[in-house]
Amino acid sequence: MKRLYIVLIAHIFYFNSFAQTNFWNEVEKNKEKVFTNVSLSGKVIDENTGNILPGASIYFADDRIGTIADANGKYALNNIPAGHHVIEISHAGYSTLVVHIELATNVEKDFALSPVVVENMGVIVTGVASATSIRKSPVAVASIRKTALLQLPSTNIIDALSHIPGISQVSTGPAISKPYIRGLGSNRVVIINEGVRQEGQQWGDEHGVEIDEMSIARAEVVKGPASLMYGSDALAGVINFITNTPVAEGTLKGNIISNYQTNNGLFAINGNLAGNKNGLNWNLYSTYKTAGNYKNKYDGKVLNSGFNEKNVGGYIGFNKSWGYSHLIISRFDQELGLIEGERDDATGKFLLFGGTSLERIATNGDLNSRNLFVPKQRVQHNKIVSDNNFAINKSRLKVNLAWQNNQRQEFGKAEDPKEKELFFDLNTFNYNLQWQLPELKEWHTTFGINGMRQSNRNRGEEALIPEYNLFDIGGFVFAQRSFEKATFSGGLRYDTRTINSMELIESGDVKFEKFSRSFSNFSGSAGVSIEASDAITLKANIARGFRSPTLAELASNGAHEGTNRYEYGEQDLVSEKSLQLDAGLNFNYEHFSIDISAFHNSISDFIFYNKLEAIGGGDSLVFDEGEFIQAFRFAQRNAKLTGFEASIDVHPHPLDWLHFENSFSFVRGRFANAVDGSSNIPLIPAARFTSELKADFKKLNKSIHNFYARLELDNTFLQNNPFTGFDTETATNGYALLNAGFGGDFVQKKKILFSVHVGITNITDVAFQSHQSRLKYTAENMTTGRIGVFNMGRNFSFKINVPLEFSRN
Repeated sequence: MKRLYIVLIAHIFYFNSFAQTNFWNEVEKNKEKVFTNVSLSGKVIDENTGNILPGASIYFADDRIGTIADANGKYALNNIPAGHHVIEISHAGYSTLVVHIELATNVEKDFALSPVVVENMGVIVTGVASATSIRKSPVAVASIRKTALLQLPSTNIIDALSHIPGISQVSTGPAISKPYIRGLGSNRVVIINEGVRQEGQQWGDEHGVEIDEMSIARAEVVKGPASLMYGSDALAGVINFITNTPVAEGTLKGNIISNYQTNNGLFAINGNLAGNKNGLNWNLYSTYKTAGNYKNKYDGKVLNSGFNEKNVGGYIGFNKSWGYSHLIISRFDQELGLIEGERDDATGKFLLFGGTSLERIATNGDLNSRNLFVPKQRVQHNKIVSDNNFAINKSRLKVNLAWQNNQRQEFGKAEDPKEKELFFDLNTFNYNLQWQLPELKEWHTTFGINGMRQSNRNRGEEALIPEYNLFDIGGFVFAQRSFEKATFSGGLRYDTRTINSMELIESGDVKFEKFSRSFSNFSGSAGVSIEASDAITLKANIARGFRSPTLAELASNGAHEGTNRYEYGEQDLVSEKSLQLDAGLNFNYEHFSIDISAFHNSISDFIFYNKLEAIGGGDSLVFDEGEFIQAFRFAQRNAKLTGFEASIDVHPHPLDWLHFENSFSFVRGRFANAVDGSSNIPLIPAARFTSELKADFKKLNKSIHNFYARLELDNTFLQNNPFTGFDTETATNGYALLNAGFGGDFVQKKKILFSVHVGITNITDVAFQSHQSRLKYTAENMTTGRIGVFNMGRNFSFKINVPLEFSRN
């Protein structure tokens, strides 16, 4: 298998070098025979005043080309493939404008931007075959840019996205967050990075997302089944992280971003440098992040909650008249402690190395240090991507090939802290080929094939899941048709996946049996977005998704240090199938906007884990390495989830700089038949209401531009519908957090010197537990009677962003 992946990696390198040298030089010489290229030029102005907008961005998402308006507000783009394009025009302090345009000849076109900022407008590339505007998408979609991410204090990228209505996180301390979309997560959410689905043992509750938060340029979230484009696992939705975006032609620029947070002493610094000369474009970035133990007013400092990250990545490629070809490389390297929450009965203080011969009470030195103790993890994720998009006679051929290696090591032996108890070595080769046909009577049609080949090997002292080989492939057709006031989108897909699990014999006993399973499924979607007027949009969609069982669900047999569970798989599991109905309504007026999205999701054969009951009653316990661990087994039931998200943003005239934003999200999940007396699905987030008052000033004074100040009330309600079967969950009290922030750009001679962003979370230092925090169920503090570990207390965040621009033609 190792030889196979060496060949695949060599192929990716060869493909890109081939695409970027002799072959494409010949194509460039004969481009008039194959390609029709046009230019677009004009200026960008303020819609109300007519003033020019220097620095406005004009970007073609599908072509990965763009430019910046000059000091006179003028822009020009050459060598654009003829055909249909979606252009995104943006500027700080203005609403993003999305224009669908057909280019057959050279065109001069001016763009006017509205000074009233409307949230969640722009172009998306997630869940669709080609770029389209959010307004034309029939499903609920959210997009967040780097500018907004900088304004949000967070400890990881999923924590930042949890501010979006309908998005929540299952957390294990500040370093580990797993995204949940409308009550579903883990392998039901597909993570995309640079066009490739991230594969990194995401079945584990304490396995976070291997994405460098500080390198993200934009994130897009699709709420609802997206199996049509991504196959198995996109049952709940998709989160797409976009890191590398080419800078304008003739530009060499970069950024240095730093962040310090007071609660756990988090310090992070990121630097990137990007250039573009005659179509040769590249980007390099690197991030270092370190954090100590976080604290709250009930627990004080939480032992072993620190983490460290060292990440690096970038790309190099060509953008020419024939399209683009990019080679992308990244490495994510994280070390983090795993919080056990064990305490001394007499003092209530945290225990270090609990249950071993080295057990002792943690000292102040332990709590104040940045040392990571066992149990702990090290996660390394390496990725190489060949991303290509060729424009041929008004059609497009997209070829995306990738190799990923994920190494997840877990250390749990106090007497031998270097011993790798678990070591998952996962290799994945991803492929995605799409052919976008030329427009035919306003129909935009795409045929595609994508899938992956995957192998997992156990290199630790113990094994939780068997070694296996996996192959899946799916074919789809996606079509979009625009009418005068409506856009229809839909398609069909068929997938098949084969898993071959290997036998493992330990001490003469069979721990894992050899077996093979195959799963095949049809999926599809159909939806419409109706622009009833310039201000009103109606949306409706129906989608069928599916998810094949993971190896952990099929064949687990072992103690999982990160979860304090002994897990048993079930080989007879079948694929989950979902049918989801979505409806949306958007009002977008000059002085207020309203967005409402509702859904109903019926899932057949929903997979979940529950505690095993002993024959004589009570919990089933397994004796493992000197201690008893609770046993869990995977099972299936039919289930339904229903919910909605609603938001309103008021920006009254003449106080257009003032925004009063409110959002509410709710989801209810129930089994068709009760499990041990409980009908509630596990890990469903509580209802949540946020209210934010925000002031935005394009020019506060001569030296400070794009100034903002915000005050937010984040209220999470009581979750009184836990999954109580086998005492798995308990109800969780509600809580209200007061947050604030301010920041802006410091300017000299019309150039930004640096930007400052200050954020404060949990101002009143509330002690709270999220219903989706896995630390809620750690040990009881016998001196206070409180169960579990609480979330982070008051935290101040300070960010500085220094832009660097060295030259421009």
